Amino acid sequence: MPIAVKSCLDVVFWLTDQALNDREYIQPQKLHRLLYLSQAYFAVAYHGRKLMPATFVTDAFGPVEPTVFHALAFGRPHMIEGNPVSDQVSHFLDGIWRRFGRYTADQLTKKVAEHAPVALAMAKGVNEEIAFVEMVTFYSSEAAARKSPAGVEPLDQVVKPRVMRSQSGKAVAVKTWAPKAVAVKKDE
Repeated sequence: MPIAVKSCLDVVFWLTDQALNDREYIQPQKLHRLLYLSQAYFAVAYHGRKLMPATFVTDAFGPVEPTVFHALAFGRPHMIEGNPVSDQVSHFLDGIWRRFGRYTADQLTKKVAEHAPVALAMAKGVNEEIAFVEMVTFYSSEAAARKSPAGVEPLDQVVKPRVMRSQSGKAVAVKTWAPKAVAVKKDE
């Protein structure tokens, strides 16, 4: 499946710009937790599709994306401009920001550290990769309800449907068409 954005930096720039628009400085730890949650929830919302080409590993506090960590070690590079993100991705990231942007870096770190994929990787040590498959499995609504009644937000609380108006002016929820898989029966 193709990724939704070309680079992790596109998501980083979107989130940091959104924080600046809300008159907030986004701390690096908070940024990495938001990147992690964005990747996980996007995969759940879009049937296993990755938001960005990212690999998350553990540090002493929680998940980080090492390339972003090194690229932004001294702040946002002045020579790099982000690629524009699609309306679909922008709407999705807006939901992530509305749901999790209000938390402090410490609150997000504590919240995410309790989630099974992060907790298991952190138990193995620093620089342990957090498997994408485990993220998708854990954050899917069915798995989240079974494994962690507290701390995991259901998808419908994170990503609100896009609302548009019909020709009569009635509000309607709009989402991208996702056909269901058809079971193929084998000839006996």
